[in-house]
Amino acid sequence: MFSLSEPPLFTRLAGARRVLIAGAGGGFDVYAGIPLALALRAAGKDVHLANLSFTNLTALDVDSWVWPGVAAVTPSTGGVKGSYFPERVLATWLAAERLPSTVYAFPRVGVQPLRLAYQSLLSHLGIDAVVLVDGGTDILMRGDEVGLGTPEEDMTSLAALAGIDGVERLAVCIGFGIDTYHGVCHSLVLENLAALTRTGAYLGAFSIPPGSPEAQGYLRAVEHAAAATPRRPSIVNGQIAASLRGEFGDSQFTDRTAGSELFVNPLMSMYFTLDLPGLAASVGYLPQLEQSVHLAEVAMAIREHREHLDRRTWRAFPH
Repeated sequence: MFSLSEPPLFTRLAGARRVLIAGAGGGFDVYAGIPLALALRAAGKDVHLANLSFTNLTALDVDSWVWPGVAAVTPSTGGVKGSYFPERVLATWLAAERLPSTVYAFPRVGVQPLRLAYQSLLSHLGIDAVVLVDGGTDILMRGDEVGLGTPEEDMTSLAALAGIDGVERLAVCIGFGIDTYHGVCHSLVLENLAALTRTGAYLGAFSIPPGSPEAQGYLRAVEHAAAATPRRPSIVNGQIAASLRGEFGDSQFTDRTAGSELFVNPLMSMYFTLDLPGLAASVGYLPQLEQSVHLAEVAMAIREHREHLDRRTWRAFPH
């Protein structure tokens, strides 16, 4: 039973003792789960962090691999050259905040090896619940939209976890409006949420309170990451952070968005929450990804699926 006094996400997690918060789409996606991680830790949960990594994990020291397809990244993890290593940057920030500082990283692979990696990690850590986090809202695209954003990693993560039973599985996304840059129509995002409401998969939305400890911790983490990776700061988390600070409109913070007009707004710091199996069931092509081993197979399956669809057209907000 859900109540207005508590977001359903936290109701679903009430009985969980150990929670894994995992970034769905690689890069800095795991950062979008930091406010949730801080809130759940404050509630007494044992929280772990993981991410589908854009870093070349094959360069890691052999001791970093704890199971096939799962690397344990700490502030001292070596083997990767350059500053772009979001998982190590996050581990360093966590250590500075006196928080558990291991971040688990998965390589960019297809559904089958990623599912095996998740199963190994969940079993070893004794995880009761998984929250899959997307920075942006393109994980809500079901396949027949005019544009899907960047679906390959998101959908690989979604499909991998949809095939694992025995744990509570939830999905959240934050950063409404950001994926316009990648061709996502947010009127269709709202239409998809309405359809997910009818199936019972949509669990509602809530905002990160700007003055909360969770918001302040997130802002510190994003600022630290931007300083650590000055050439490739997170565009997604930078806009969410700007939203939390009360900025609005074309609030530029990196030359990576030069030439694009941003629309920072209060909706960007709102979590949309979903039942993960219900969300997975809404994606028309997800069964076609099931046997994939390599990420290229995922991209090809999505492309082939869309070749035979009548796509919904772009719709502007009516008001």
